[in-house]
Amino acid sequence: MITYHYKAIDENGAKKNGQLEAESSEMAASLLLSRGYIPSRISEESSAASGSFLEYIKGFINPIKTSELILFTKQFKTLFKAGVSIRQLLLVLETQTENLKLKKILRDLSKDINNGLSLEEAMGKHPKVFSSLYVSMVEAGTASGSLPAVLERLTHILEHEHKMKSDIKAAIQYPAFVLSFLVVAFIVLLTFVIPKFSKVFLDSGIDLPLPTLVCIGLNHFLSDYWYLILGGVIIAGVSLYLALKNEKGRFFLDTFLLKVPVIGPLLTKTAMARFASIGSILQASGISILEAMNILSGVIGNAAIERQFVKISENLREGKGIAAPLKEAGYFPPMLVNMVAIGEESGNLDEMLSEVAVHYDAEVEFSMKQMSDAIGPVLTVGLACVIGFFALAIFLPMWDLTQMVK
Repeated sequence: MITYHYKAIDENGAKKNGQLEAESSEMAASLLLSRGYIPSRISEESSAASGSFLEYIKGFINPIKTSELILFTKQFKTLFKAGVSIRQLLLVLETQTENLKLKKILRDLSKDINNGLSLEEAMGKHPKVFSSLYVSMVEAGTASGSLPAVLERLTHILEHEHKMKSDIKAAIQYPAFVLSFLVVAFIVLLTFVIPKFSKVFLDSGIDLPLPTLVCIGLNHFLSDYWYLILGGVIIAGVSLYLALKNEKGRFFLDTFLLKVPVIGPLLTKTAMARFASIGSILQASGISILEAMNILSGVIGNAAIERQFVKISENLREGKGIAAPLKEAGYFPPMLVNMVAIGEESGNLDEMLSEVAVHYDAEVEFSMKQMSDAIGPVLTVGLACVIGFFALAIFLPMWDLTQMVK
């Protein structure tokens, strides 16, 4: 879209001026005429180039949130159901959205559709916003003529995922805050407090207790080798980032996390809830089980479990069904496998998966509450230990000095 300044005359002969967005000056004139204005001058905004660059920068800083994508999907469904054409629909949504990045993407969708691409093909060019799941479901809805119903199910998936992520984020906020406070307090005490007392203690000639000697040693280590510590942290961070970007690195890390006590079972339950919820909606949307497995292999969120879907897909191609391959995969609990087997035999796989999703959603919520309740006391004890250790390191020598003076 290009921003145009216009001067026009309305039905009463009054002069009007302002600006609007259109793909060309001809379209701008048509829009003015549809409003009852007679255009006298239409000129392109001179700062369009700098404006588009500013939009790009703001869009990079302000990414599209899940809540904005959910709102877009709901509005898309409502307008489409009301009989608005895709082209007009995208123009309306582009005008209404406040996110500059989403506005630009909607503009690109309009251009691609005008150039002959289908809606799902145009969305597929923006994988960071429209996932493979999103695009596949839109394609299925378009092909079956039930796009509003599919968008309704897609909205449910997005809201479900958003809720799970929000719950997990809320559960780890308190532990993350306490751990951050512990690290900051540890560094501040070692860097600023201990040095002020260590010189007095060393000059006094008294025998220093073990906590004080440890603190003095740590202070010297931080002072003399801070660059090595900083370098080690940077290298570790970059290595972890590169490992997560690498398929083998992600697989190794996710496999390890699944074996960690407490964390592993929670991650497994979260993956099962996602598998059942998305699988149920894919089945209800008319997507084949084989295609559903291919979609699920990219949205589970754990590389170790996702790799199992490749084997499951191979078994499906050989006509082995889905329950037996799930059982052989190892990560899928017996309850889920049994429910899938019942759904497969009765022809109600989507309903069975929906029941499983409800069960594992409750399991994840309960496990997170348990973990949060367990972490709180542990962190409190840890904080008390750190503060107590530094208190002993300072007050034990001071007590010895007091006794010596007496």
